[in-house]
Amino acid sequence: MQRYFIDLTKEEVIAKGSINVTGEDVHHLSNVMRMKAGQEILCLTTDGFEALSKIDTITKEEVICHVEGWTNQNRELPIQVTVASGLPKGDKLELIIQKGTELGASAFLPFQAVRSITKLDQKKSHKKRERWEKIAKEAAEQSYRNIIPRVHSVFTFKELIQKTGEFDQCIVAYEESSKEGEQSRFQSVLQKMKGGQTLLMVFGPEGGLADKEVEELEKHGAAICGLGPRILRTETAPLYALSAISYQTELLRGES
Repeated sequence: MQRYFIDLTKEEVIAKGSINVTGEDVHHLSNVMRMKAGQEILCLTTDGFEALSKIDTITKEEVICHVEGWTNQNRELPIQVTVASGLPKGDKLELIIQKGTELGASAFLPFQAVRSITKLDQKKSHKKRERWEKIAKEAAEQSYRNIIPRVHSVFTFKELIQKTGEFDQCIVAYEESSKEGEQSRFQSVLQKMKGGQTLLMVFGPEGGLADKEVEELEKHGAAICGLGPRILRTETAPLYALSAISYQTELLRGES
């Protein structure tokens, strides 16, 4: 069944009594999928609720539906994970956002690291962010997410440091820790986390984080962790970490 995100909360939908699908989704629904009045779709509210909806009217500007019922399905990770990536080259961040969305990340925070080769001015950053947000939305629809992950504007490293205090835990993936054989700290942090808590995971660009960046993050309470014995690429490390988080917080705990 086709899924569409709407700009209303569950409470607003109930108060309004109907759902309006707008924007590019109207073209997709009517011209690509060729749906008609009477057919059913799933609509996702901004607060993560999934409504089984029946189409009443289709126009060029909007699709009007009424709610048949709420599914009560929740496909989100038990903890909210924000992936902070030092700006990588080319389209690697697009891959991180697409696959990271499929794996359950709740937000993406690109930042200008010391070793980031890519430099974005304000105009380029705005256009890039629009593309990143579209990638996150499409990946969220495809992977049956309840929410669209937030994509932040590009941060400076100083802004990233200031942001760390907003999270319950912060993990920094550092290749030197992997080289030294450190493998338990990441798992230890995850085991302590409870449902609903927030985690910031920081990854360097190609070439990794500079020593002074790692020291500054550690000074602000971050746990410096290795991600196993192998050295992972900048686009691979976040996906490895999200997979490990899913195993630890969903599959493993589901067995106990």
